[in-house]
Amino acid sequence: MEVERVQAVASALMTAETIPADFIRPEQERPAITTYQGPAPDIPTIDLSLPDRESVVRAVAQACEEWGIFQVVNHGIPTELISRLQAAGKHFFDLPQEEKEAYAKPPGSQSIEGYGTRVSKEVNGKRMWNDHLFHKVWPPSSVNYRFWPTNPPNYREVNEEYTKYMREVADKLFLCLSLGLGLEETAVKEAIGGEELEYNLKINYYPPCPRPDLALGVAAHTDLSTITILVPNDVPGLQVLKDGRWIDAKYIPNALIVHVGDQIEILSNGRYKAVLHRSTVNKENARMSWPVFLEPPEEWVVGPLPQLLSPESPPKYKAKKFKDYMYCKLNKLPQ
Repeated sequence: MEVERVQAVASALMTAETIPADFIRPEQERPAITTYQGPAPDIPTIDLSLPDRESVVRAVAQACEEWGIFQVVNHGIPTELISRLQAAGKHFFDLPQEEKEAYAKPPGSQSIEGYGTRVSKEVNGKRMWNDHLFHKVWPPSSVNYRFWPTNPPNYREVNEEYTKYMREVADKLFLCLSLGLGLEETAVKEAIGGEELEYNLKINYYPPCPRPDLALGVAAHTDLSTITILVPNDVPGLQVLKDGRWIDAKYIPNALIVHVGDQIEILSNGRYKAVLHRSTVNKENARMSWPVFLEPPEEWVVGPLPQLLSPESPPKYKAKKFKDYMYCKLNKLPQ
């Protein structure tokens, strides 16, 4: 076993009043101390079905500039499909531990795919209250079914159907991002890989935690993706940093949460902001989320779009291969 699974730790602590020291965050990170309790604005919600495309584009661009995150409703993914996706993921995490371990990320693997407990290097030796399953869902040439559970039996069918709808949503969003920057409709998607863009699905599983005031499911970070499109279960926990305050994301049933990732911030030369976010945990219930990270191929070079640069607006970021950016980010090295 790569590392002790958090789900196993949580099961052993069901009646405990404390958690192991390596899960206790420093005071400046503890949710009980740092979550803003006053009146706070809601993350923008955007109706993707509105016939007035200009107003949708404006709303998306404004949310990306001011927040780096927004929720979308009427996005076209059937509600029952989201329910089936969530039921399949929950089924997997409810399996006996040894059955889940059959999908474990191989020791020493450079890939992020598989069942595991951490993705990047931990800071200060602290652990996060989270297990996950990671696998690519698109393009077909990148998919490795070795990491797709066969239990439940409908797992593959549901995930492939969800991916089909997800790609349609992503194309609408990339179009809005392009037009919001004053560019051609296809400019952003073409600059991040076009049809070679990779879709990586992660299922986050945050078990019930005896001391949610001390732990974090995921510590504060921005995503290294272009955008991340996420559907959560009904247990709240996502928080975003807005104006120096950690505020809770309101749960909207069947909405998709869209994060601006680092590659879109770089591409837009800082016009669109990658959102700093974290996940808290719950004492009574398991929180789960299904983010899909949309990422360029490893060898793809991402830098500020030339159309957005001028003597008055020079590049703020270096152009580099996505694999090099990812290596630096996951190993906490400067870019």
